[in-house]
This record gives sequence, structure tokens and C-alpha cells, in this order.
Amino acid sequence: MKRNILLGLLDRYIPTSQEIEFKNTIRSFIEHHPDCFERTLMCGHITASCWLINKNNTHALLTHHAKLEQWFQLGGHCDGHADVLAVALKEAQEESGIQNIVPVSPEIFDIDVHLIPANKKEGAHYHYDIRFLLQVTTHEESVKSEESKELRWIEKDSRNLPTANPAVVRLFNKWLNLDKKLR
Repeated sequence: MKRNILLGLLDRYIPTSQEIEFKNTIRSFIEHHPDCFERTLMCGHITASCWLINKNNTHALLTHHAKLEQWFQLGGHCDGHADVLAVALKEAQEESGIQNIVPVSPEIFDIDVHLIPANKKEGAHYHYDIRFLLQVTTHEESVKSEESKELRWIEKDSRNLPTANPAVVRLFNKWLNLDKKLR
């Protein structure tokens, strides 16, 4: 039953051409794994993340992930919680140190499926990532958590993007295109 809310979000989500296969893969994964929100599901699990923008929508916050040694958006494991938006909010608060964060929309902003390499604690597995657009409502300063080597606010200029990761670039471009739609 708790999977139905996420399936409904996916049904309403209109993917980009890059995301069509992700949408089908995520839907199939959810339908075939009642425990899809559990980190203990060894083949993979649903994760939630966000593209976090500042109050004025001029900058987005990225993290340099300590374990994976790459730049990403903020996010993490659902750990059994089916409310992926609530998980994305919680992860954004924990990883940024900023408490005053709200969703720009309750609808999905982006989706991705990616392989997490094996490490000392677990084997290689997939993250079926559901992403939301979130916004800081104050001018709070970010505070790095132990999961990050660095936090960085980036401007709307692709030269400031510290990664060429296609999934992060897609989020960045959606953010830029969102501005064009709002004008």
C-alpha cells in the first residue's frame, strides 16, 4: 500500500527523453519489491534527493560526497520511509545544516537510476533516486556534515558546475529551463 503514493507520483511525472527508461525501470522495481524503501534490499533501493536552491533562486547547493569522491545534489536513503518528499527534505536539512527548506512543488523534479560501487560494508547495488526541487526560505548559512568534504553554492553558469556527471548536469539544466518557463 505504501508504494502506491510513489507510483502515483511517477504516473504524473513527465520524463525527459533521458529519463524515460529510468521511469520504466523505477516503476518495475517498485512493483516487484514490496521492500523497495529498505536499505537492506541488497540489489538496490529507493532513495530521495533534491536540487536545493537559495531563497532568491540564484544559487543551488551541491555536496562533495566524502565516500564517493564526487559532486552531487543532496539526498539519501529512505530507510523504510515511503514519503520520498519528506525524506528529501530531511536529507537536505541534515546535509546542509539549513532547517528552513520547503518544496517548490510536491511533484517529482527528476529521476535517476545509478549503480553504487561495492565498499567495505555492502556490495554494488542500484539507487532508484526520486528528486525534488526544494528551496531555502531564509538566508541561513550552510554547515557541512560528516557525509561531505565540501558544500558549494553554485551560480546559474555552467562554468561553475564542478562536475560533468550527466545526472547532475541534467538537474542543473532543468533549473535553468525552469527560469525560462517562469518568465
